[in-house]
Amino acid sequence: MVCSPQKFLTAKPISLRCGSTLQTPSGSEGWAERFQERRRHLRAVAYRILGSVSEADDVLQEAWLRLSRSDASSVENLGGWFTTIVARVSLNMLRARKAKREEPLEGRIPDPIVSPPDGTDPEHEALIGDSLGLALLVVLESLAPAERVAFVLHDMFGVPFEEIATITERSAAAVRQLASRARRRVQAQARLPDPDLTRQWSVVEAFSAASRDGNFDALVAVLDPDILLREDNGTRPGRASLVVRGARAVTERAMMFSHLGAYAHRALVNGAPGVVVIPEGRPFAVMAFTVSDGRIVEIDVLNDPARLSELKLPTLD
Repeated sequence: MVCSPQKFLTAKPISLRCGSTLQTPSGSEGWAERFQERRRHLRAVAYRILGSVSEADDVLQEAWLRLSRSDASSVENLGGWFTTIVARVSLNMLRARKAKREEPLEGRIPDPIVSPPDGTDPEHEALIGDSLGLALLVVLESLAPAERVAFVLHDMFGVPFEEIATITERSAAAVRQLASRARRRVQAQARLPDPDLTRQWSVVEAFSAASRDGNFDALVAVLDPDILLREDNGTRPGRASLVVRGARAVTERAMMFSHLGAYAHRALVNGAPGVVVIPEGRPFAVMAFTVSDGRIVEIDVLNDPARLSELKLPTLD
């Protein structure tokens, strides 16, 4: 899928991130507007490479600073140049993150994009496209940095291998192999959701009703026998993130939190049916469901208070 840039009708100063504003450097007014026109597209590139909204915003800031110090007079394809800079900064950030190994890999959930159940706004649509569910982002987290960049840029945005080669400092043939290897892993691990969103919602609502009622058998009935549950609890002492496999084990885990059903609000999470649990006005968890062949095959739960407090949640009924 190739994302089409969305035009922002803004003039300088150029604002790349909520709450921060960068002044347009002297002599760069002509292409500053072009950069702003492509902001949504560039932010989507960074988000898909990094799986983090805040880091994607940081990438745009850094990319803009680099661009402001560059001479664009000889650049024929400004859009491609912008994408190259953003991808390079994202790759460097991804490599630094992998080197630090500060974040737990088991059960790690990328930043969710939460929207009202009746549809996403244009900003969210640019970030997630047609089918960038949390389950797919989790698979992307398992790729090596260069593999992830090659797959995202080529398979999601249609960037030619020759251009990706300059970003990753590899040959075009090597980049082609990286993308192919990443594609095989994605196809093997990522479960494709049912195309009918209404059907997905009916399965998720049956799960929610069975959970509220404490109906063990009804819960098992809507779960795939090999269902995978990831729960990201952050780095709190005594609350390690976990991965649970199998319908009965996932049901037992769900039953432990059945009392929170009264605080569950329907939402789209990365375009798929989800639930935001908000007891006493504070988000407790964001849950995303992957429904395939009429059963839930994957549940991804973000239950990290620190990250939940940073999420921009819409108003939910």
